[in-house]
Amino acid sequence: MSQADTTPYAQGLYAHGTANVLRLATAQALAGANAVVVYATGAIVGNTLAPSPALATLPLSVFVVGMAVCTIPAGAIARRHGRRAAFLAGTGCGVLVGLLSALAVILGSFWLFCAAMIPGGAYAAVVLSFRFAATDCVEPERRPRAMSAVMAGGVFAGVIGPQLVTVTMDVWPPHLFLATFLAQAAVAALSALVLVGVRLPMPTAAESARGRPLGVIARQPRFVTAVLCGVVSYLLMNFIMTAAPLAMRLCGLSQEVSNLGLQWHVIAMYAPSFVTGRLAERFGASRIVFAGLGLIAASAVVGLGGVDVMHFWVSLILLGVGWNFGFLGASALVLECHRPEEKTQVQSLNDFIVFGTMALGSFASGGLLAAFGWDTVLWVSFVPLAAAIAALAVTGSSRAASATV
Repeated sequence: MSQADTTPYAQGLYAHGTANVLRLATAQALAGANAVVVYATGAIVGNTLAPSPALATLPLSVFVVGMAVCTIPAGAIARRHGRRAAFLAGTGCGVLVGLLSALAVILGSFWLFCAAMIPGGAYAAVVLSFRFAATDCVEPERRPRAMSAVMAGGVFAGVIGPQLVTVTMDVWPPHLFLATFLAQAAVAALSALVLVGVRLPMPTAAESARGRPLGVIARQPRFVTAVLCGVVSYLLMNFIMTAAPLAMRLCGLSQEVSNLGLQWHVIAMYAPSFVTGRLAERFGASRIVFAGLGLIAASAVVGLGGVDVMHFWVSLILLGVGWNFGFLGASALVLECHRPEEKTQVQSLNDFIVFGTMALGSFASGGLLAAFGWDTVLWVSFVPLAAAIAALAVTGSSRAASATV
């Protein structure tokens, strides 16, 4: 038997790498639209149904909690039954969040709407694992580029999601967003059809093994830095974006203006993915993360400059690009911290920490906005930024600081 015949990757993954990456990018576009719908409507529906204005962003916080608590189970499904099984379970949750949200709007139930966000968060967590699945599909030297290609599918999510809200939000009066949530469920079902065609082999015995204890892996300075930078990038993106639609409304801006701002934000989150992988290969992941954190800081500075349309929009665009560089760069750093048989559990641990910390930011965002205003939300963001930049300066660019993998 030849070398090519005996290599599982060549037979199972690399042989279908391009097709797999294309399908994952398409699914990213469709599934990402679901998350955009949640962010565009969650605080507004919450503000309408909540017993107190301070609870307006609670549904978005529950959404993030759902992301956190479901990352470990999703990783376990992937390790035991393969990534595609986890993907299809996630899209089932995507259908469920749309149906439950529609029912909550009909019944006027704030708590049912909050409960609906739990499967919504599970869906979003599974979708974010697409980026790691893409790295399984190609040769090691192409992994940053494959990860970026899948994330680039989010550009279309940035168009599909806000337009889905704009076109459907008033279709079924007097229930604002009812048709939007039903359309959201349909898009999730379409994403499932795309993912059925992803050709990923079942995990081998070696891949199903646990490898080193997670505690050993988690103590690597490079892993700590990678997780911290991923946490801060995603935390601040979610922290600011959660408050922005409601802040725009409180400043007298229309829902259409808010939808367009969110659309450009999501496009900015994913459009750089066409080049982020190449930039990471050329300059190194640590420098890309540095650039991302700097752009997030610039976003806060612009937001503090005023509350007219352009201040909100430019701030959200800078926030989106900063998240792309920071999060993708941090994800590339995570790939350097585990062995092949450890990938699903380490990647799940990374996402669990990222999304769990995001939940704290989501809960804090609504309360800060209600109690102290938009400027306070922006000022607070500089604290975690400073911590991440300091950690990256110490360990991010030094291979010697990392434990041997």
